[in-house]
Amino acid sequence: MEAHDAAAAVEQMQIVDVREYYEWIAGHLQASAQIPLRHLPARLEEISPDRPVLLVCQVGQRSALATEFLRKRGYDAHNLEGGVEAWVAAGFSLVGEDERPGGVVDGWAQTIDF
Repeated sequence: MEAHDAAAAVEQMQIVDVREYYEWIAGHLQASAQIPLRHLPARLEEISPDRPVLLVCQVGQRSALATEFLRKRGYDAHNLEGGVEAWVAAGFSLVGEDERPGGVVDGWAQTIDF
């Protein structure tokens, strides 16, 4: 899902950021939950299967894996294409710790077992 489409639908979706905590506190989409990709299988109960989910990471790689993981389990899951970098490039803002303006920090590639 492109940044502009995600921004238009964000009120109807659960937002799950699959980056690491240090990345999330630096800057994230407002109202996003933070569940690192490697913890997603153990924390599925935190995501409602009854509502669409927008998965977010830095550039869209980890969130693409999370999207596929959730879709295989029946979730209506969508990847934010290009991640928070594309979100910011499209003119949308991030919030950091204590809901102050935030930014993007570098993370690292990860995988998930299906």
